[in-house]
Amino acid sequence: MTYTDRRDAGRRLAHHLDHLRARDPLILGLPRGGVPVAFEVAQTLRAPMDVIVVRKLGTPGHSELAMGAIGEGGVRVLNPEVLRGGRVSDIQLSREEEYEQAVLDERAARFRGGRPPVDLRGRDVVIVDDGAATGSTARAACLVARARHAGHITLAVPVASPEAARSLREVADEVVCPHTPHDFYAVGQFYDDFDQTTDDEVITLLKQAREPAAPVVDREVAISAGPVELSGHLVLPPRPEGIVLFAHGSGSSRHSPRNHQVARALNGAGLGTLLFDLLTRREEHDRGHVFDIPLLAERLADTTGWLLAEPDARGLPVGYFGASTGAAAALAAAAEPGSPVRAVVSRGGRPDLAMALLPQVQAPTLLIVGGADLPVLDLNEQALARLRCPKHLAVVPGATHLFEEPGALEEVGDLASAWFTEHLR
Repeated sequence: MTYTDRRDAGRRLAHHLDHLRARDPLILGLPRGGVPVAFEVAQTLRAPMDVIVVRKLGTPGHSELAMGAIGEGGVRVLNPEVLRGGRVSDIQLSREEEYEQAVLDERAARFRGGRPPVDLRGRDVVIVDDGAATGSTARAACLVARARHAGHITLAVPVASPEAARSLREVADEVVCPHTPHDFYAVGQFYDDFDQTTDDEVITLLKQAREPAAPVVDREVAISAGPVELSGHLVLPPRPEGIVLFAHGSGSSRHSPRNHQVARALNGAGLGTLLFDLLTRREEHDRGHVFDIPLLAERLADTTGWLLAEPDARGLPVGYFGASTGAAAALAAAAEPGSPVRAVVSRGGRPDLAMALLPQVQAPTLLIVGGADLPVLDLNEQALARLRCPKHLAVVPGATHLFEEPGALEEVGDLASAWFTEHLR
């Protein structure tokens, strides 16, 4: 798993923190690299944000070994074992603390523009960084938050070494990290863009976080698609970077709980979603309509035209997410000359129902199949060979056709979010 940049990592990390939304958490970014990640988490959860400025106290002669940490408000956390083992004198400790305190005060004042830090007393806080190699800075932040009387501490990072993830559970009430690869050697290894975050970026993001978020669209819509009117549900998060139309499978509808779960993951990644019924109530009882791929593709194309004329979605790049027969409809619509679609994702799809059209698809296409769904896996492997666009087949180990196994749909959401984020930006 790799992230496009820190903003992408924050959107995808927020998907794993949705359970905290109802607890009114305070998001705390670790300057500097953790702030862009924290900003996206805060925007997605609609939560307030601040920075948590900490400084490690390095042991004399071994600066990477922390003998303690300091934070704002005179918070001081010491490690007696390191102090004794390093034979650190009171004078050495005082000098190190004095120097680091001056650095901390200057940075905190610059980042906040002189505003006081948010009171953590009794608050549920989420401490966010861009990754954890050793976890020493994140550990210091957790200890400082604890000393500032935070009520519940969640440490959230997009990627960490397995050792760091384990050690951080000693100081945080909860650790959320979706990726702990065994081949970890540096945080930047898992980012396409890992340029250094500047002080100006931190200041700008903190200012934006204090401003009211743009209105979030979340409404039922009536869609004109040729001679019929279709029902749909449109969601647009603040500053969406694209929008994904969902084409459901046979026997399903816009109320599909599986598609809703994936849609929430995409919303968390900063993408809008439109779930809609491909057929009217009268049509959906006719099995001939349910498997009429040309009709479903035409409805999808008509809905795309309707959506792009809507003021809320005008100008947004478009993606298609199709399930089962809906995947065939998505691919058939994408194969049409002049199609505006920029990316396609199929979940447990039946691309064989549009096999003749596959070479005409130009949009980058991701096929997601359960590892235990052997007949559909074989059909998708055949379809992959027919596609001429940028393409990939992702197999979710142990998953069956409906991805009902624990964690299977979450993986689908992560895969789809990454694909759309990469290709719709």
